[in-house]
Amino acid sequence: MHPALRNLEVIHMICSYTKHETLPALACTCRAFEHPALNVLWRNLQSVDTLIECMPDDLFDFEQGDVVLQKPPDDKTWDTLCRYTSRVHSIRQTYYQLVPTEALSLILLSCPLAPASLFPNLRNLIWKTDGTRSAADFLRMALVPTLLVLEVNVSVSTSPAFLSVLSSFGTSCPRLQSITLKYHPVLDDQSIRKILPFIVKPISKLHQLRVLNIWELGDQDIKHIMELQALQSLTLSLGVSSTWKKRSHLQLPGFRDLHSLLLSIDNFDYACNFFAALEVVRSREITISFYPQSPARASTILSHFFVILQERCDCNKLECFSLVGYSRIPLTVASDVFTSLHAFRNLTQLNIQRGCNISMSDEGLCQLVRAWPKLQILQISSYVAIDTTTVPTFHGLIGLLRLCPALISLALVIDTTKLDNIDLMSPSGGSLNTCLNHLTLGNSLIDSPANVALILSGLFPHLEQVDLDCWEHIPVNNLPQKIPAMEQWASVNDILRGSSVVRKWCVEA
Repeated sequence: MHPALRNLEVIHMICSYTKHETLPALACTCRAFEHPALNVLWRNLQSVDTLIECMPDDLFDFEQGDVVLQKPPDDKTWDTLCRYTSRVHSIRQTYYQLVPTEALSLILLSCPLAPASLFPNLRNLIWKTDGTRSAADFLRMALVPTLLVLEVNVSVSTSPAFLSVLSSFGTSCPRLQSITLKYHPVLDDQSIRKILPFIVKPISKLHQLRVLNIWELGDQDIKHIMELQALQSLTLSLGVSSTWKKRSHLQLPGFRDLHSLLLSIDNFDYACNFFAALEVVRSREITISFYPQSPARASTILSHFFVILQERCDCNKLECFSLVGYSRIPLTVASDVFTSLHAFRNLTQLNIQRGCNISMSDEGLCQLVRAWPKLQILQISSYVAIDTTTVPTFHGLIGLLRLCPALISLALVIDTTKLDNIDLMSPSGGSLNTCLNHLTLGNSLIDSPANVALILSGLFPHLEQVDLDCWEHIPVNNLPQKIPAMEQWASVNDILRGSSVVRKWCVEA
């Protein structure tokens, strides 16, 4: 054997770069490769079905659609099973698969001396399940002290046995750092009241928990979550059955040191009531994903929400704010709706392009961003109803760049056809933005690609192209002018790339 192959680090490196389908053959070549190759082969499972395929063919059968154990596994079968399952660090089963979990449950029940867990070294469990009794038996095997990441689906038909086992993760998995609990289909009030007692108390015991993604919680339940000192990221869903339909009579302490807070809401009134109940929210990032409100109330309810956000959030802490709407047609509002956000002077990212159509002039755009000199990412719009919405021109864009000189990414629909008093050779009067490397102009009006390219090249000397990906997504890809518009923007990009090449040649020369 070559001396290098006596070095475990070299062997592990070889195994890590070996194609997955050839690892079994590599494990059989010699003893030096056996354990490292098997470790890589079994480390990450996409399905526990792989384990059942390693069992003898005559071990299981089917009767009336149910899996049946034909005989107890012998010692050799047990050794094989444990030899592989002890190497598993991750199980990522993203689709329902009943038979393998039932089979593993039957194997464990058949042996009174079976270990409490077949997966003693499991770190990550991402599992889509129906919550049946056999699923409960499998979950019992997977909830081990080494577990760090748990993602489980919970359904309306979830069995009491499954909930009982799930409730043990607070003590069975004390090192858990990330929990995601999803549900399908949407839970009603009765189902939520049934499940929550099995979930909230165990979570409150996890003092190392950093990431939590869960459906809606009432004011008493959310209070337990606020006591988790290590929590950095929180995702809550406040749906149609929300307990936040009314403002809570309690004043809750809030969140003192979050990195990210994401609320998924069906109604902005729920978000208003949620934030109003908190004493303070200190979070670096806040994202609100929502389904459309009544257009008639859009400006009023958004203004009210932003006022409450300003009152409850630490103005110095918040750096990133996103408003994400799940609708083909965003809400149309005036730019002054966002006035309360001016209190957040340290804002570096603002993303509202999927949430709102903002009708604004050049002066309105400058007024919107005037309070955010540190802004680096600004996503205002990649689509607007151009015939009915006021949009800024290049004059507004130039003003924006002067107010926010650190911009590296911008999405903004403008009218590029209005070039009055624009010097094509020096559009910004010598003031350049050398940081911006990503620009989306969506369905901006355009009639002269050459002039547009000259202006953009003068404003952004390092920009090589305008991003056209938005034309492949709803609603922009349904516009009747898509083909001619994309041809014009493709011409803009050809000129920008040519200018970039020439500029590099000049630098090299």
